[in-house]
Amino acid sequence: MAGMAGDALGEARQRLSNLVDGNGLVVDGNPACRLEEGAALLGRLLAAAAGPLHGDGQVPDVSEDDLGAGLGLLTNMRLSLDRLEAQAVMEARRQGMDWRQIAQHQGLNSSQAASQRYQRLVTRLEEIRQGVR
Repeated sequence: MAGMAGDALGEARQRLSNLVDGNGLVVDGNPACRLEEGAALLGRLLAAAAGPLHGDGQVPDVSEDDLGAGLGLLTNMRLSLDRLEAQAVMEARRQGMDWRQIAQHQGLNSSQAASQRYQRLVTRLEEIRQGVR
């Protein structure tokens, strides 16, 4: 069974990679591109922060402001991921997938868990939109 799931995942990744244009940009995927860019920026920031000491024994040139910006970027990325997840679930439902199927793809144990996750996600996004959070 694991082999079949792995094959399906591989096929899905291949289909998704076909949506990428020659420049490596996801077609019509601005939020996804921003997430990728944000992750790359965070990776570089954290690598610099954890990097070796300078020859004079000084720590790398990563300031508190740099780290604060990284934390802010994470907050924005999390919001973008939430929006993308909600859109993906809505599209899955629109395409006829039931909650059991969605749960399986999300690694959840039940259709109820998938539905509840989606409802919490939509509620959180709406609260953010309204300025409640």
